[in-house]
Amino acid sequence: MTSPGPEDLVVSRASLDDWKVVGGWAADEGWNPGLSDSVSFFAQDPEGFFIGWIGGEPVSAVSVVNYDADYAFLGFYLVRPDLRGRGYGLTTWKTGLARAGGRTVGLDGVVAQQDNYRQSGFELAHRTVRFSGVAPVGQAPSGVRPAEEADLAAITAYDSACCPADRPRFLERWLTGPGHRTFVRLAGGRLTGYAVIRPARDSLRIGPLFADTAADARALFSALSADAAGSELAIDVPETNAEGIALVEELGLAPSFETARMYTGPVRPFAQERVYGVTTLELG
Repeated sequence: MTSPGPEDLVVSRASLDDWKVVGGWAADEGWNPGLSDSVSFFAQDPEGFFIGWIGGEPVSAVSVVNYDADYAFLGFYLVRPDLRGRGYGLTTWKTGLARAGGRTVGLDGVVAQQDNYRQSGFELAHRTVRFSGVAPVGQAPSGVRPAEEADLAAITAYDSACCPADRPRFLERWLTGPGHRTFVRLAGGRLTGYAVIRPARDSLRIGPLFADTAADARALFSALSADAAGSELAIDVPETNAEGIALVEELGLAPSFETARMYTGPVRPFAQERVYGVTTLELG
């Protein structure tokens, strides 16, 4: 009997409920997704999630989330392991990527797929390295406190300066998601950084960790560690931030995984030096 080919694949937009199976696939790949990430992802662009179906069974997935008129981000490019090599992934990829239109698209892809991404017009910007380990025992320093509702506007403005696009809908959910803990760093009444820690499949995940200086980042990390002392945690640090790499190494975390940040074109300038930990590899 002939196996179904890519012409038999039906790619359709996924609902939040549909996406649960994709979260399971991501966990199986060792990506350690957050336990409640999808709700925040769908808040940004509920039309940006796609699943490929064969005979009513989900077999492939991709997300292409549009942030604004200029920028989109691709993630969750997955095919069920037992069905790889049949063209399902490429068909799903093309359907999802079409959603971006003329926007520049970013992604954090596994290293093994870099050459394939280049064939679709993506160019390497930098590596991102995941550091993992046990949260060191510490205490929150002065100047750092849990975020409050009144901080939302300042956090949103700060986040905008650290990203290629504004993302207020996503942030509103991300900062207060189930189990998410958000901390802010203040100096003279001014926000100088913020960070979020959340529960994930295999450990706690830090993201983002945005800060003006290494001292601000260290203070925020200390607060996160105090909140999670003794627990396994992970943070994804762009290799372009040498101070960020030095900080996590000094704190005893070790490289465990890496990805390639790639873009199809130019992105608006943003404060890359403030990015000590990316928010999430799935949505940038």
